[in-house]
Amino acid sequence: MMLDESIKAEFFLNGVVSLDFTLVFSLIPPEMLEINFQNVTIVSTLTRMFLAAVFGGMVGIERGQRNQAAGLRTHMLVCMGATLVMITNQYITSTFEMSDPSRLGAQVISGIGFLGVGTIIVDGQQRVRGLTTAAGLWACACVGLSVGIGFYLGAFIAILFILLTIIVLNKFERRIIRKARSAHSKNTHPVSQ
Repeated sequence: MMLDESIKAEFFLNGVVSLDFTLVFSLIPPEMLEINFQNVTIVSTLTRMFLAAVFGGMVGIERGQRNQAAGLRTHMLVCMGATLVMITNQYITSTFEMSDPSRLGAQVISGIGFLGVGTIIVDGQQRVRGLTTAAGLWACACVGLSVGIGFYLGAFIAILFILLTIIVLNKFERRIIRKARSAHSKNTHPVSQ
């Protein structure tokens, strides 16, 4: 479905300036105005970036609630950046017919490791902290790559599993650790008779 090129919308700013969007639409190649979610169009780009912001934000909210260094904005930016990389890669491949469609995505996968390393710290008690946040950033980048190439179903399923892992399994993991510590303390400190 194409946007009607005869659409003429005039906006008056302070009653002085008038913009004619017919001219703006005529400068944009018609294929960029198509409503097609698989090809690189204005609509698909807006949709992909919106989904990346939502998906990255879903993980970021959980991390932020746990006072992690990388929270809402960081996860959103990682996911949107990865999405933009894949959209750009798809655009280059389709426009210039000369690129490996996975090349830029592969750079995101390796590059996000540097950001993730910055969230990992060793505290005063020699405990490693931030691994889940680093893994969440990496997973958000992967979701962003999926959204960016238009694989929405894969991104949606992945974000469900990511949220399941960091929210539900976190509670399960804590319960198991508490039981293990309790059993360990009983075995190391026997009650004298």
